[in-house]
Amino acid sequence: MLKKFNILLVTLIFVFGNVYSVVAQETTAEPIFEYSEINHPVIGRNGMVASHNALSSEITAEIMEKGGNAIDAGAALGFALAVTLPRAGNVGGGGFMLVHVAKENKTIAIDFRETAPAASHKDMFFDEDGNVAAMDPSYRFSHKSSAVPGSVAGLAHIVEKYGTMTLAEVLEPAIRLARDGIIVTYDLAADLARSDRLKNNPAALRKFYKPDGSNYEVGELFKQPDLAWTLSEIAEHGVEAFYSGSVAEKIVADMEAHNGLITMEDLENYKVIEREPVRGTFRGFDIAAIPAPSSGGTHVIQMLNILENFPLKEMGPGSADAIHVTTEAMKLAYADRSKYLGDPDFVSVPTETMVSKDYAKALAAKISMDRATPSEKIAPGNLAIYESDETTHYSVVDNEGNMVGNTYTLMFSFGSGVVIEGTGILMNNNMGNFTLRPDIPDAFGLLGSENNMISPLRRPVSSMSPVLVSKDGEAFLMTGTPGGSRIISANMQTVLNVLEYGMNIGDATVAPRIHHQWFPDRLMLESGISPDTVRLLRQKGHNINFNENSAAMGSMQSVMIKDGMFYGYADPRRPGAKAVGVR
Repeated sequence: MLKKFNILLVTLIFVFGNVYSVVAQETTAEPIFEYSEINHPVIGRNGMVASHNALSSEITAEIMEKGGNAIDAGAALGFALAVTLPRAGNVGGGGFMLVHVAKENKTIAIDFRETAPAASHKDMFFDEDGNVAAMDPSYRFSHKSSAVPGSVAGLAHIVEKYGTMTLAEVLEPAIRLARDGIIVTYDLAADLARSDRLKNNPAALRKFYKPDGSNYEVGELFKQPDLAWTLSEIAEHGVEAFYSGSVAEKIVADMEAHNGLITMEDLENYKVIEREPVRGTFRGFDIAAIPAPSSGGTHVIQMLNILENFPLKEMGPGSADAIHVTTEAMKLAYADRSKYLGDPDFVSVPTETMVSKDYAKALAAKISMDRATPSEKIAPGNLAIYESDETTHYSVVDNEGNMVGNTYTLMFSFGSGVVIEGTGILMNNNMGNFTLRPDIPDAFGLLGSENNMISPLRRPVSSMSPVLVSKDGEAFLMTGTPGGSRIISANMQTVLNVLEYGMNIGDATVAPRIHHQWFPDRLMLESGISPDTVRLLRQKGHNINFNENSAAMGSMQSVMIKDGMFYGYADPRRPGAKAVGVR
């Protein structure tokens, strides 16, 4: 009897298993989930969003469910994060976007990086004796430390040129969140509790803390009425409200009252720049990313070009040989970054050479498989430019294949710590992204080049760069991350994990990362690298200090199209991040 039952059970499993297999093949070319994978992406049928804030991701998905495209949703998300993620989301900063318009199969790099005010100059932070303290409050944490913001112009630009909704419709969720309030999360409560310098600015103190100066607790309601006013003015009067109207008047008045440099003319003259993406290939895939003044796209492609000369897949992800070669490629690319990158409207940047296959082959030939090359033997003297990792990135895709990848920043966490009176606008401190002088180290002990010194209207060098991957003319992956100088290495490794090692975007995101920025000559490793691998790397001459490797590297936010379905993954390295599928 038991034998007959077992035969019947096996038969039923076989029949229903084959029925399921047929159904699966009819709905998608491959199974949605692979049980060989560990970290499974979120799945959507009509689009996907991944960002650092769950509430903002959910609102963005709703924008697309109501008929907006990915461009509308991407702008709505940028404004919403200014409310929900104030340490990095912003209207008082700037950044870079990649916008992919599916109908035209066109990808545009949107440069809305901040610009130096007209009154700025290379000696503005020096005293009469030619001395400066890199952590002088006027350099990092004052009205004077702010460059002209580009975020409002950048977000409005993509809506007006590539969106389907009005700017007012896109702003509505952010206005509502600021006006009615958001519930304080553990992440937000912790951010505010440890950011005591916000209390040094009266407007910031009123905005971010209770009337008695105490911290908001988890679960409490946090309202931002002044920011709601600012966003409402932009919704009603357009981007002009921020750059020449009622909001601009408050910005300028506050700058004049506190020795800031931004004038009405600076705001009126701000322009968003559309640039041609820097492009490359890797193993038959096409890569598009942000060009100068971002260094991110150029050096992601440069590193991939170098690594294309090595059989990394055969070496295996996480092996000592693969990490060694990847580290050496990073050193070579970061050396070029320090010497050549700047604002292309002011200096000549040899991008074509740096992303050429021939140049990469010559660099690859310098890599020894047996020994790490000391940094001083690669290109001594010019050290890399620092950028804070308090930035944020998000990626959005809709059911037509339109995509937006946006990385924008205030520079430090909560920027300069200055809130403009009556507006709720937290200002950037991106004047600190410029190099004071090639021979003067900043607060982090790093030097920059003359290509990045302060000059009126110049845009500071950045590492920020969303990355778009295509195959046979079809865009399928948008990714990006915050992380300062580690943005470049984290972006490159995520792309490498997908294209070279065949990982899904979940496994590609969670895999341990490494970083080497040429100087200081130190290989940083996240936890999860085998001790045996570390021992082999040290035998090759790599300088590894685990006391300096505690911080997580980046926070990838990725969306992907595969077999007619939409996949998303939010990096677990930052709390509160979430990928949301569009129904």
